[in-house]
Amino acid sequence: MKYRVAAIPGDGVGPEVVAAARRVLDGAGIAFGFSIDWTEHLVGGIAIDTYGVPIRDDDLAACAAADAILLGAVGGPKWSDPSAKVRPEQALFALRSGLELFANLRPVTVHPVVGASAAPVRPELLAGVDLLIVRELTSGLYFGRPSEERDTPDGRVAVDTLWYTEAEIRRVVRLAFELARGRRKRVMSVDKANVLATSRLWRKVVEEVRGDYPDVEVTHQLVDSCAMLLVKQPASFDVLVTENLFGDILSDEASVLAGSLGLLPSASLGERRTAHGTFGLYEPIHGSAPDIAGQDRANPIGTILSAAMMLRWSLGQSDAADAVEAAVNRALDDGWRTGDLARDGDDPARVVGTTGFADAVLGRLPVRAEVRA
Repeated sequence: MKYRVAAIPGDGVGPEVVAAARRVLDGAGIAFGFSIDWTEHLVGGIAIDTYGVPIRDDDLAACAAADAILLGAVGGPKWSDPSAKVRPEQALFALRSGLELFANLRPVTVHPVVGASAAPVRPELLAGVDLLIVRELTSGLYFGRPSEERDTPDGRVAVDTLWYTEAEIRRVVRLAFELARGRRKRVMSVDKANVLATSRLWRKVVEEVRGDYPDVEVTHQLVDSCAMLLVKQPASFDVLVTENLFGDILSDEASVLAGSLGLLPSASLGERRTAHGTFGLYEPIHGSAPDIAGQDRANPIGTILSAAMMLRWSLGQSDAADAVEAAVNRALDDGWRTGDLARDGDDPARVVGTTGFADAVLGRLPVRAEVRA
């Protein structure tokens, strides 16, 4: 079996973590009898420097033709001028909207040793944390129009438009319910219905959809109180579904439960099916970290686990996905750490860089003979 995967290394540490994940995926392919036909594309800040645009139409088309996309990170201070007409983040919006990737899935689990030592939350609160944030990705404040700054007789004003259609809400909420059925059958819908008209529509649609899922428990939570509960009672969450802006903020907050932004994966999915599964884009939740780029210091775990999600969701290789996730956990169990996770008492010989941690994961994948046995 051969799969086509578009790799977007991006900016900063993106090329390093994508290279690490590619090595692990190729190793999993050897173990489980498949191969990946990789294509690589310049997208983000590097594309602005090379082509003058954050993503070319040809690269977007190539990504659309693949079975899945693996993305590192885009952006950085070099391209952060808010008045610039082209910015790296525009590539992300183009990928999400152009490929109709309307739902971002961010699972958050806590490794018992790493979380206890690295997370800024009391260890007893982290026991049993296993939550999934489902964020609407192609509408809301980030896509609404008008979005502009204006000069008026009274000075400058700025406007952003928060827009949602019933259909946009319904499809992501329905996905959240479907995912909850495969977990602990609890959905928390997060909004600001006491203030925002879009949130009141959101809540109405959730109530309409819940009738099709009588086996799923549903609660509604205002976004500000949800932010408090994420650090106060994180183990109480199962599936959390929310709109674009709220999901962006809450998922970054939830990442501290695991101990580092470098640990967590994400998947952006739509409704399009391929021959093997659901087409999607997979990326770690961290940024480009240009301060450590090129130094072999970036934590590749989020990207490797994103690649495992790709194996499961888009390539139909669930056993390989399980094996990659297990190999990451075994590497952590055996004391391997990247610099962001290292603490006093760790074996300094096992505090490694991007390449070294990928080596540790590769060494814990099954060999093909063992799989056949």
